[in-house]
Amino acid sequence: MAPAEAPVTAVQAAAYTVPTDSPEADGTFSWDSTTLVLVQAAAGGKKGLGWTYAPAAAVGLVEELLGPAVQGVDALDVPAAAAAMARTVRNPGSTGLASYAVSAVDCALWDLKARLLDLPLHKLLGAVRDKVAVYGSGGFTTYTATQLRDQLEGWAHGQHIPRVKIKIGQDNGANVPRDLERIRQARAAVGPGVELFVDANGAYTAKQAVRVMREAAAENVTWFEEPVSSDHLAGLREVRDAVDADVAAGEYGTGLPYFQRMCAAGAVDCLQADVSRCGGISEWLRIAAVAAAHGLEVSGHCAPHLSTAVAAATPNFRHLEWFHDHVRIENLFLDGTLDPEGGSLQLGGGPGNGLALRAAEADKYRVL
Repeated sequence: MAPAEAPVTAVQAAAYTVPTDSPEADGTFSWDSTTLVLVQAAAGGKKGLGWTYAPAAAVGLVEELLGPAVQGVDALDVPAAAAAMARTVRNPGSTGLASYAVSAVDCALWDLKARLLDLPLHKLLGAVRDKVAVYGSGGFTTYTATQLRDQLEGWAHGQHIPRVKIKIGQDNGANVPRDLERIRQARAAVGPGVELFVDANGAYTAKQAVRVMREAAAENVTWFEEPVSSDHLAGLREVRDAVDADVAAGEYGTGLPYFQRMCAAGAVDCLQADVSRCGGISEWLRIAAVAAAHGLEVSGHCAPHLSTAVAAATPNFRHLEWFHDHVRIENLFLDGTLDPEGGSLQLGGGPGNGLALRAAEADKYRVL
């Protein structure tokens, strides 16, 4: 029987840093490790799990500000907890890292509520589908031609995922010939029946991005992510108006007004949102409504196992990023992870998000 009331009794956070399996870079940044900040929220003898991919400093925000703000709030009233967190981060700033921390706590609280009610999280949120479409994502600019081919073939032909994405914008957009060659290599690896996406991570100017798509026209790229900086809304609109591929952006958004401005500017064909950054499930739902009001679909950025339930509950959802780094970490740290075979994730029937922390494995990488 569901509890009539279950005050939040504890919120704990920890940070884990996992090295990459090889050097990784996109057009504008390189990295050799990824840090996950994991939150556990407790109430009524249950624990909920949430996380974000962020600097370890987010742990302090969770334990010093956000945890005290939600402690004592009824865990069944997640919007009340979200409002309490919004008040708490008003003065230090609600965007940026604070939003990442809020996202992790919010996702943990939604998972906790679902477990208290003994419901799958997607059922609690109100599912509109029982499968969530994904696309394979990686294709880093540091990869050799062999690494690129093997990764793409693994998704397209091994797991039969019908859409894949690679990084372009080599050297901040200064090496377009290599970008074009890698696009051609990617198309050759997956064949004509698989959608090919590219992500420039804001490396190009608007006219440069248009020229790249024209030169790559034979490879039928259907998704062009961040051709210019996501802050350059006029540039995104310029590219959107000039190319056949859908232009997408939004992954760095950490506040509802950010997404409203992007939609109102006509800057994108599909709005991206990251549930581990944007404010969690509570804010994702509001962002999706703003997108729907502008006739746009939402694509989930990264953190695939954190995103699946809310993606299933979003009517105007398109697809979810099956990102190489995050898949590695989530498969390593969690029991109950999902299989993208055939290009979609099948929602499970267990309570909450269906995941359990493999604490002994995760602790090998704990840094805070």
